[in-house]
Amino acid sequence: MVLKKLPRALGAGGPGVDTVLERSRVRPGDQVTGQVHVEGGDHDVDVEHFAVGLVTGVAAGDTEFCRAAVSGPLRLAAGERRSIPFSVDVPWETPVTSVDGRHLPGMTLGTRTELSVANAVGHTDLDPLHVTPLTSQERVLAAFARLGFVCAKGDVGQGRIQGLHQELPFFQELGFRPPETRAGTVGEVGLSFVADRHHLAVVLEADRRGAAFGEGGDDFGRWIFPHETAIRTDWEGLVDGWLAELPAHASRRPQRVSGVTPMWMER
Repeated sequence: MVLKKLPRALGAGGPGVDTVLERSRVRPGDQVTGQVHVEGGDHDVDVEHFAVGLVTGVAAGDTEFCRAAVSGPLRLAAGERRSIPFSVDVPWETPVTSVDGRHLPGMTLGTRTELSVANAVGHTDLDPLHVTPLTSQERVLAAFARLGFVCAKGDVGQGRIQGLHQELPFFQELGFRPPETRAGTVGEVGLSFVADRHHLAVVLEADRRGAAFGEGGDDFGRWIFPHETAIRTDWEGLVDGWLAELPAHASRRPQRVSGVTPMWMER
């Protein structure tokens, strides 16, 4: 096994680190498990800690949104080899990286290992992690596919969706291209998920085309269900009905989200 040398911030001849994941495909709510393999460099070092974090790309750059300690202080002798197990909980709001088995263009997500020694911190390169949708999320995505929409991209933006409780400081929006039958009335439709252990919130944003609606603009829809209910829900009917009502919304400017917020979603 060839271990990767950490950046020169730790000094020439520093330790080598290789993070091996037990599996690189997970869902929100799962755990990422694996081993951090460490090899001492050409001199002894006093390690303050090892940590593994989950990192994704947002508009401002890579952001670590979750981490777990792998090891506290230890003495790593020159040439010494160690293997340290770790596990990191995957937050329920973690962005997905694939839809219908296809990687989303522009989506970056993975694990990064941190090694801290006196007055210096080094990070490994990102080890890619593939996050697939929850079953309840798959049900919504399948409805869009049956309605003829194609998922073209996934963006992660800093900030929060109004009215929804979020643990993470960002949210993902999946961009869907409409079928030709709707191309004259609606542009891209954005879909965002906000999940916890028990519930799934689905937020839609439609870019209305000006030809049919005057000046055009955006409309928003939101549904919140327990996961079991979301799996059984007729999402094709809900989304199709919401799209059909867009002309009636042309004269109003709704907020980012609207409607009554259940207690579980309030901050």
